[in-house]
Amino acid sequence: MNALLAATPVPRDLPLPLPVPEWLLVFCLVVFFLVHILFVNLMVGGSVLVVVLEWLGLKNKRWDALAHEIAQTITVNKSLAVVMGIGPLLCINLLYTMQWYSANALTGHAWLLIVPLVITAFLLTYLHKYTWDSWTTGGRKTLHQLTGIAAALLFLFIPLIFLANVNLMLIPSEWEKVKGFFSALSIGNVLPRYLHFMAASLAMTGLFLAGWLGRQGSDFSHLDGFTRPELRRFFYTICARVTLAQFVLGPLLLFTLPSAGITTQVYVIIFSGASLGLLTLWVLFGELKRPDATIGSRYWLIVLLFSLVVLGMGSGRHVYREAALAAHKTQIKERTERYYTALAEFNKAHAAMPQVAEQSPEQLFMNCAACHAPNVKLVGPPLTEIAQIYAGNPDGIVAWAKAPGKKRPELPQMPPMIHLGEANLRKIAELMLIKGAAAAAK
Repeated sequence: MNALLAATPVPRDLPLPLPVPEWLLVFCLVVFFLVHILFVNLMVGGSVLVVVLEWLGLKNKRWDALAHEIAQTITVNKSLAVVMGIGPLLCINLLYTMQWYSANALTGHAWLLIVPLVITAFLLTYLHKYTWDSWTTGGRKTLHQLTGIAAALLFLFIPLIFLANVNLMLIPSEWEKVKGFFSALSIGNVLPRYLHFMAASLAMTGLFLAGWLGRQGSDFSHLDGFTRPELRRFFYTICARVTLAQFVLGPLLLFTLPSAGITTQVYVIIFSGASLGLLTLWVLFGELKRPDATIGSRYWLIVLLFSLVVLGMGSGRHVYREAALAAHKTQIKERTERYYTALAEFNKAHAAMPQVAEQSPEQLFMNCAACHAPNVKLVGPPLTEIAQIYAGNPDGIVAWAKAPGKKRPELPQMPPMIHLGEANLRKIAELMLIKGAAAAAK
């Protein structure tokens, strides 16, 4: 275990205070994420059902009408999914800054593509929704179906990027193996997570539509061939069967989780939620046996039970995440403390030193000549390159010299030169630009 931690990348943090108490951020993260993922589930599950039902509608028009009705809900749910996603994103940025942004950087282009992919999926969804009648009657039904399939495929792919990132942030010991998004898919248990997410999407969509399309007082006379009890029964069946499948996919997800975050508390929460899930499933199948006149009477009880199960699973997810990252967060804290202690000692030592006496720019440059030659790379970049980067900007060189970063992995870290004083650093910077430009002109 110690060897594994020693090989784990440990970035240095910025010791900034949280804007609110940590417990409040944790509460908001769990609750906001569950609200967000609900609408993501409805968006993804709805798009899949629309594609399947529209295909069935080629032989029986009543399925096409039902698919059209479900399509009306997707655009609303996708807007709510985006809006409700802001809260958990802000919370996870604050609670797991180093792990979250590290995972984002490692998945690279895929993470940057999320926004254009989401925009494209939304536009395709609106196109599919508003051209339903005109393209169907105009002989472009195949094109209409392909539009719906394209939107659904994007909705299926975008969550995979998020899942890869969330999974990757939990396993810092694997970061150095990642060479982009597709290699990140082989880390941890992304596939079981994704299958569990897809099943949840279909189950939640079935439960939502059983209530939405089966509600009293609504006019669905345009859905020829369907009665309200029949719609309730159809979507209850989808919800029940997929939830039953979750009792296979759930253990697959649990037992493929990396062991670093598995604790007794995680098991207690997960198995308590599973027990409540069995009760929910028993009530759901009991509802399916009810006659048409009373089916739906236990709808809100089922919603409440599902909500409790999901809340338990969301809490278990957070407990696992905390346990999985506990050692890494401790390492980051210790490294950060060591760095700022060393920095304070360095600044204190150099603040006590007498200021460098008045010297010419050439004399001052001797502090830099061991690392920076006119046109040859020594320990640092040559003056020709520095003059090109900072052309007309000596203040940029001064700022860098006072607090240098590390941009090039092949070169060592430059030490701060703040002890020379800003005026002397300015003289050196101006001389560097002159020397660099002269060397480049030869």
